Amino acid sequence: MDTAKRPMYQWKAIRWAKVERMVFKLQKRIYRAAQRGATKQVRRLQKLLWRSRAAKLIAVRQVTQDNRGKCTAGVDGKTALTPAGRLALVEELKLDGQAQPVRRVMIPKPSGTEQRPLGIPTIADRAKQSLVKLALEPAWEAKFEPNSYGFRPGRSTWDAIGAIYVQINQKPKWVLDADIAKCFDRIDHAALLRKLDANPTVTRQIKAWLQAGVMEVGELFPTEAGVPQGGPLSPLLANAALHGLEEMIGQAFPRRGRTPAVIRYADDLVVLHPDREVIEQGQALMAHWLREMGLELKPSKTRIRHTLEVVEGGAGFDFLGFNIRQYPSRARRGYKTIIKPSRVSVTRHHRQVRDVTTRHRMQRQRRLIEALNPVIRGWSHYFSTVCSKETFGKLDDRLRQRLRAWVRFRHPNKRRKWGYARYWQREDGKLHFRPRAGGQRLYFHAETPIRRHVKVQGRRTPYDGDEVYWSTRLGHHPAVKPRTARLLKQQQGRCRACGYRLKMGDVLEVDHILARAQGGRDEAANWQLLHRYCHMEKTAQERRRCACQAPHA
Repeated sequence: MDTAKRPMYQWKAIRWAKVERMVFKLQKRIYRAAQRGATKQVRRLQKLLWRSRAAKLIAVRQVTQDNRGKCTAGVDGKTALTPAGRLALVEELKLDGQAQPVRRVMIPKPSGTEQRPLGIPTIADRAKQSLVKLALEPAWEAKFEPNSYGFRPGRSTWDAIGAIYVQINQKPKWVLDADIAKCFDRIDHAALLRKLDANPTVTRQIKAWLQAGVMEVGELFPTEAGVPQGGPLSPLLANAALHGLEEMIGQAFPRRGRTPAVIRYADDLVVLHPDREVIEQGQALMAHWLREMGLELKPSKTRIRHTLEVVEGGAGFDFLGFNIRQYPSRARRGYKTIIKPSRVSVTRHHRQVRDVTTRHRMQRQRRLIEALNPVIRGWSHYFSTVCSKETFGKLDDRLRQRLRAWVRFRHPNKRRKWGYARYWQREDGKLHFRPRAGGQRLYFHAETPIRRHVKVQGRRTPYDGDEVYWSTRLGHHPAVKPRTARLLKQQQGRCRACGYRLKMGDVLEVDHILARAQGGRDEAANWQLLHRYCHMEKTAQERRRCACQAPHA
């Protein structure tokens, strides 16, 4: 058989830039047709998209190469596919109305007291869901409300916090801080399918996923309600189920100045208005509207607060890990709006740092630094858009105490000065927690600069085709590291391997142009930014080249 026709070589020869362009072009057409209300054209274009080979290739690549959970097994036990297996799945991929049960795994919630059920579909079902999402998402992005921010392309928690700041900065307001009880587990299937109003083929396929059942400890349980968390399509279905809440509140209070602001991130939401009576009426309307979808507000996590005044034991509220509150001041308005990390988030992070240092008491300093740095960097970058400087300083003080305790445990008979000389190195007039032999140093919270986040504009979405706007946002996004932002600017927003643009939502990786094994240095001149799949392919080619050049025994 000719090697050029073998599936494993065909996958490597795919021109991903061309495939991405074809799919994105169709998605933009779907988005524009949905904006015009041309339902027939939307369905025709969606059908064209899910039948196209390009969309099937991207769907398979997303679940087998791009996604972080790509190696998680479903009920069939498959964790990965070879290049030949990926192409075989592309050929077999079609919306046939069939679905396998999901494998249920319980994961702890951030609070630590409750667990969240996670439903993991098989690789084939995940690929089907990604294919359906590619077709449905552009049409729903044209409908979604402007203050919906959860699990949508180009939007984030920082945008939701920015929207709240815009609403309360000019005037203190009453807040309904609400949480929907077990949102993903209780969505009514019939109501959801009616709301989706999709093509009959897609409707049958989604219905099959919703009713496929859950496999737990070898036993199959039916699913009469809810959307299993863990699949690529689940967040989009949940957003579709909750779509219309903001519009309903607006129609109930049509008079200008009386309309409450509804800001939602997935199943967490807040309602803001200067009048408490309006907030209470909005809560009653919301509870009635949610019952139609089989949902209800969670009483223990739903409360009415004021951003400035102390009521019911406190002022302000917590949302998405942030504490949002206004404090009296001598400023012209008489108050100042301050958003900072919530006390719960700070306590949880401190415990995580403590647990890491405890687990690594008998490990080398290098291992401790490698374990701590991702935890500190990730937490600090998440809160780097608000007033976190004081919190960062306090956490660093606690971290230094932890490090001193770590040194004392390892060397109980040594003095503190000896510990500093052994584990701390002075550079540029500062002490850094770094091994004497060199290597990575410990990253402290206060090293993260505070940069304000610019909220996404209105109903903007990546499917509108404004590359300049979205490329600029990507370079300044809080989730993008400074090194990545610099490389984005140097490469003019394009991947060095395939030449296609790097867009919001892509998994990006920094690559060494000349591999370290071949003598390349870890420095800016030797860095380039690639798509994850481009990086994986380049690494595989380098390994094959090294294997061919190695002397045979």
